[in-house]
Amino acid sequence: MSQRGPPDGGADTVTRTRSQPKTRPPPLYKVLLHNDDYTTMEFVVSVLETVFSLPPPAAIQVMLAIHHRGVGVAGVYPHDIAETKANRVMELARAAEYPLLCTVEPE
Repeated sequence: MSQRGPPDGGADTVTRTRSQPKTRPPPLYKVLLHNDDYTTMEFVVSVLETVFSLPPPAAIQVMLAIHHRGVGVAGVYPHDIAETKANRVMELARAAEYPLLCTVEPE
């Protein structure tokens, strides 16, 4: 901030403010679950509820989209969070011996 003129704030005073640099939100990524013939619908709903914190009605809706369309969006997150959630889904699926595929792609 700079001032010119009399220090008492007279008519010749010019005030300048510094603009704050604008920060952009991070790019977002979709976490996708892919349909297969072996992973049970109940397991997919459970994953959607536990890993993605979806309420049961929303989890069922996403599971049905995956079942009918072959793929569904489980959530949209910044890259690190999306990767972490996808890895957690894959760990749970492998532990339960399901071939569930979970991928991440830019929104």
